Amino acid sequence: MLIDEVIVKIKAGNGGDGFVAFNKNLMELGPAGGNGGMGGSVYVEGSSDLTLLNQFRFKKEIVAQDGGNGRMQFIDGSRGEDVVVRVPVGTVLHNLDTSEDIEVLQIGEKICIARCGHGGKGNFLFRSSTNTTPKEAQPGKPGESFTFRFELKYIADVGLIGLPNVGKSSLLNEITNAKTKVANYHFTTLEPNLGVYYDLILADLPGLIEGASEGKGLGIKFLKHVERTKVLFHLVSAQSENVVGDYKAVRDELKKYNKELMKKKEYVFISKSDEVSVDEISKKIKEFKKRKITATPLSVLSEDSIKNVKHILEEVQREKTKNTI
Repeated sequence: MLIDEVIVKIKAGNGGDGFVAFNKNLMELGPAGGNGGMGGSVYVEGSSDLTLLNQFRFKKEIVAQDGGNGRMQFIDGSRGEDVVVRVPVGTVLHNLDTSEDIEVLQIGEKICIARCGHGGKGNFLFRSSTNTTPKEAQPGKPGESFTFRFELKYIADVGLIGLPNVGKSSLLNEITNAKTKVANYHFTTLEPNLGVYYDLILADLPGLIEGASEGKGLGIKFLKHVERTKVLFHLVSAQSENVVGDYKAVRDELKKYNKELMKKKEYVFISKSDEVSVDEISKKIKEFKKRKITATPLSVLSEDSIKNVKHILEEVQREKTKNTI
């Protein structure tokens, strides 16, 4: 099971306490208490491993090491070790205490999410001309402590969308080396599946039904992953008696969830085209054309059909490369 949302308590290390001590060496009398060490901070680091949130299935708290206390003879406390938590690229960290959101967008990107507490001063640093034997030391400062909601939102170049059982998984399996489950019933895909076509990431996103934006079916579990896809491949089954209605049902749910999704570039495919007659396919293409929508027949059994999809993917790849130069 892929975990894509979890609540975790994060605690940075406390600073160590300063120490009160006096030098006992002859001719070197005076304060000699060391300072407390700084605590460890907590960082997150982006990774390509999309299963990393599974580590929080049972472990709900991350605590960095406290700094060591100061000691006599000017010995400062040791610094607490930092904790680096690896999370999938595309993770949004919602700080439930401050309402701040932190996004991890790049592999290797490291972000501090809880800063350490500073160590307290030993009595040596409190000496002065009027107080040559200070008997005070400073306690360490507490490290930051927050509760976060980690939410994984996939960053895919192409998102495969459509009602349940329209052939998204079959297309992903055909184009990439993905081995996703394929069956003739609703909600075969219960969580997003990923495949790679050269440098492009394709996401087979869970099918939705009317009312998904209100939580029906797989609801928000599907919709939140559409937000970060760059291009949409919208599949509508050729077996449908109302292909435009099916298309509109999905588009309406996208719009209700986030109007910005309507601005994404979209390619429409009439999938499973091998299962109906050529005349029926032609009729459905015309139904889309009346609404100024270009729809392309698609069958995973047709070599020409798959070549056409790959040609589109190559255009997406060229556009991606151009934008990164």
